[in-house]
Amino acid sequence: MNARVEPELLAHLSNRHLDALEEEAIFVLREVAAAFERPALLFSGGKDSLVLLKCAEKAFGAGRIPYPLLMIDTGHNFSEVTDFRDARARELGAELIVRSVEDSMKRGTVRLAHPGESRNAHQSVTLLEAIEEFRFDALIGGARRDEEKARAKERIFSHRDGFGQWQPKDQRPELWTLFNTRLQPGEHFRVFPISNWTELDVWQYIQREEIALPSIYYAHRRDVVERRGLLVPVTPLTPPRDGEQVVTRTVRFRTVGDITCTCPVPSEAASAADVVLETLAVDVSERGATRMDDKTSDASMEKRKKDGYF
Repeated sequence: MNARVEPELLAHLSNRHLDALEEEAIFVLREVAAAFERPALLFSGGKDSLVLLKCAEKAFGAGRIPYPLLMIDTGHNFSEVTDFRDARARELGAELIVRSVEDSMKRGTVRLAHPGESRNAHQSVTLLEAIEEFRFDALIGGARRDEEKARAKERIFSHRDGFGQWQPKDQRPELWTLFNTRLQPGEHFRVFPISNWTELDVWQYIQREEIALPSIYYAHRRDVVERRGLLVPVTPLTPPRDGEQVVTRTVRFRTVGDITCTCPVPSEAASAADVVLETLAVDVSERGATRMDDKTSDASMEKRKKDGYF
């Protein structure tokens, strides 16, 4: 008898936990709509932004999200993700604004050290240009505190100064879910409604809500090479180096971003339920396991955030 009751109890507790997280996210999304004049929702087509979009649908109703979707495109994103992004925006009837790092390069505001340099960090420049272009006063993002050390320092309403910079010591207290949203001219907020979610929470929510995702989040066969302890996908942007052996592995992506710095992990998980079970067993964060640009130093993300990164 106990063996039958226990799984039901665990499922009930899990649902209560997800309900509480969803309620908080919806509250924050509505607070943004009420407190700011020109907000936008950062939407890459990745799993966290799709969870955020689902919460926004619940907050305002399908087809009635009161702010545009914004994507900063490096030009080196996985086509499976950008195609899914466009299709999802069309399905919702949402306004999708895409600004490209390549355009910043043409303007001369972004200069690469060499042609093969990752454009990922340079998104900060393009993002700040988009903020100035549209005069956004709040950008809603899907970052979570469990992803990385610097993101663990974030408030839900993360204040940015007139230069778009993040100063950890100047962040405002958030007691009793009271948010100080006052801004000086030129300042803005980055708002993170799913800050308190974990990777496991995200996947349990995806499973419960049956949220569709780009196919590369699930197990598939892909050519890779082993480099610096990671599996690097073999693409025209990331060809094998001299002496590296190309192998075909069954993999999936835990997180998606610029092709030049995002790596898959070995996996047989073909569904959200499979990924939930797999996530229960991991002991390395998704960025630590898959992002080559985060391996440069322990402070690499914090430096980029101070410069205006997501």
